[in-house]
Amino acid sequence: MSTAIILVMDSFGIGYSPDAESFGDVGANTLANLAKAYLDETGNEINLPNLAALGLFDACKGASNISVPHKGGLASKGAHGYAREISTGKDTPSGHWEMAGVPVLFDWGYFLDKENSFPSDLIDKINKATGFDGMLGNCHASGTTILEQLGEEHIKTGLPICYTSGDSVFQIAAHETHFGLDNLYKYCEIVREQLDDLNIGRVIARPFVGETPAEFARTGNRRDYSVLPPAPTVLDKIAEAGTHVISVGKIADIFAHQGISEKTKATGLDALLDASIKHIKTANDNTLIFTNLVNFDQDFGHRRNPVGYAQELEAFDARLPEVYAAMADDDVLLLTADHGCDPTWPGSDHTREYVPVLAYHHNIGAVDLGERKTFADLGQTVAELFNVEDMDYGTSFLTELNFK
Repeated sequence: MSTAIILVMDSFGIGYSPDAESFGDVGANTLANLAKAYLDETGNEINLPNLAALGLFDACKGASNISVPHKGGLASKGAHGYAREISTGKDTPSGHWEMAGVPVLFDWGYFLDKENSFPSDLIDKINKATGFDGMLGNCHASGTTILEQLGEEHIKTGLPICYTSGDSVFQIAAHETHFGLDNLYKYCEIVREQLDDLNIGRVIARPFVGETPAEFARTGNRRDYSVLPPAPTVLDKIAEAGTHVISVGKIADIFAHQGISEKTKATGLDALLDASIKHIKTANDNTLIFTNLVNFDQDFGHRRNPVGYAQELEAFDARLPEVYAAMADDDVLLLTADHGCDPTWPGSDHTREYVPVLAYHHNIGAVDLGERKTFADLGQTVAELFNVEDMDYGTSFLTELNFK
């Protein structure tokens, strides 16, 4: 076994799932709805020839019964299917842990109130533990909007900006220079300790720069502080068996650095792909490269920018041949997503959707994987690929890939 590559197209759903009604997401379809918005605004059909050849649009038709107008042909050289999520939430850790074979079958804690989101006793605990006399925000908010609203006050007062969303998350924005990056990380670590009893999935450090609302911009120094998965993931199992597991982007943070041998941080789609391709070219035998392409989600899904999302997809598609060219004959590429984030949907939260399951190696033809009952089918496939014991959830599709 040489190298397996997993590219997570963060937030790339392809049709609302059977349980979407309980999430208020009936009708959500990240791919179909952004493609329609792109066509309506630009007059152009979305152009994804490489993803089309892998069967992306066939998978979307299977998941949603919607034929998406697009440039490019039909499935010709890859395996394609669509997977539903069985975890209770539609958040990032749940999606990633499930694809690694460990679905989240318990309920996360949430901060449900849109305003005054954090309980007063929790704020008191945080202030006492961190030495601050208050915080800004304390609400549900978009990460960019809250910088425009509170960034200048943050610089003036030195108080951190704390906010949440529909996910199980406590987010902290602070200026890299005025507040200090190390101070932000330390603050996040202390907050993480205060949240364990509330079962909050993540604390996220959101550093930014700039001096005015027009200039404020997040940097690539984001850091996620996640709780541990509830059971060993396939990453733990293959790493323990000797596989070199490389995290690119925020994967290591999502898995609380468990089962990770090496990690590479990068900012932006091109940098994430550059790092992944470099690892593919230099990887030794028995390696897994696991990359999260976060920009689809944070820059376009949450910001409800369907045209920008479509353009980012086209940019990604144009670089897929570079990924193929870097792969050896015994390498396999797996593409999927962790949830949806329909940029045409009301609000700014994730959407409960099927996600694509696409696979490629140099000798594959067109293969229809159909509906996968859980994201954990990916983890089970990785377990079989690296010859470790089965995961408790999921059904491997390795045989269907005709991979030797």
